[in-house]
Amino acid sequence: MNVVDSSGWLEYFAEAANGNFFASAIENPKILIVPTISIYEVFKRVHLQSGVDDALRIAAQMAQGKVIDLTQPLALQAAKLSMEYKLPLADSVILATAQWYQAVLWTQDEHFKDVPGVRYMPKP
Repeated sequence: MNVVDSSGWLEYFAEAANGNFFASAIENPKILIVPTISIYEVFKRVHLQSGVDDALRIAAQMAQGKVIDLTQPLALQAAKLSMEYKLPLADSVILATAQWYQAVLWTQDEHFKDVPGVRYMPKP
């Protein structure tokens, strides 16, 4: 199973430098876990930059994976991970979701680079 953090989705959809790194995870929705907070972050950014039509199209593509809501157990785990790794809210929820489903977290966010279960690619 795979989880792609929000920056990875944005990189992929923008066809930016690290987009290919995230392609194998994103393009295999049968083993893709998508936290709802990722949909929120990506939708918001794309809506601001490109408009609602593009944002809705991308949100629909993200929903081809298994969309995971934030439950109480995930929220508690996210809070613990936030304190342990000094992560902001969204990143801690994304990491908690990946760990809960024993998925690999794909990211280019440096604060994840030494976390077990993470495939990290530095930003160019």
